[in-house]
Amino acid sequence: MNASISSALRHPTSALLVSGERTLAAEFPTEAQARTVLGAIGHGERTFTLIGRAAGDLHPGSLTRSLQLLTGRRMVDADLPLSTRPSRETRYRIEDPYLRFWLSFIGPGIPTVERGRGDRVLETIRAHWTTWRGRAVEPVVREALWRLIDDHLPAGTQTIGGYWTRTNDPEIDIVGADRSPIAKRVTAVGSIKWLENKPFDQRDLARGWALWARHQKMRPRRPWPLAALEPVTVVVGHQVWTRIVSRFMVSSFRVGVRS
Repeated sequence: MNASISSALRHPTSALLVSGERTLAAEFPTEAQARTVLGAIGHGERTFTLIGRAAGDLHPGSLTRSLQLLTGRRMVDADLPLSTRPSRETRYRIEDPYLRFWLSFIGPGIPTVERGRGDRVLETIRAHWTTWRGRAVEPVVREALWRLIDDHLPAGTQTIGGYWTRTNDPEIDIVGADRSPIAKRVTAVGSIKWLENKPFDQRDLARGWALWARHQKMRPRRPWPLAALEPVTVVVGHQVWTRIVSRFMVSSFRVGVRS
């Protein structure tokens, strides 16, 4: 990754830099406010209040219209917690992985690249990569799990989501249920771990169970299957692949994702 990005950051007209700008210019030729809101979400703001504040203290009505425009064009997803109780804790995220990366790092760094200091932008990416990657991979893994529902998840699982509260205590990466956004039955809960130096172990498992048990609203009448999802790097010839390896207490499967 470092070599390809480093090369692109030496050229202000590289596809990595200009594709995002062209996409935004095509989607928002006149809607400057919606583009500002998109930028706020791209920088990591996820809640209605924080997005409005980062976008210049927008009036709630104006912010609502911008978010409706962005979700209508499928540039932004509005996620709700998946559980057996209703919730209004909507979280917003950029749907396209490239645009999410561009808004976080590339767009803000274009002036620096144009001054010939793409190396500084690369330093910023490296400094924040682990945190950014941990959040960005979650919807990818949920989508991969959803595609495997029929063969690999507990019976009755019809949807995959996550769970959070206003304070993010707890914040559960994976929730399997019979329907969304308000489930009749939760079938599995899980954790996504991108651990580069060690596997998901019994201590992680114990912390996971403690988290579920502590939160009364999510406590099950009988134990749910607990899933752990982690990457394993596999070298095939000259190609490096990353597998997201999932371990359930009752079953196991693998999701192949190219690195």
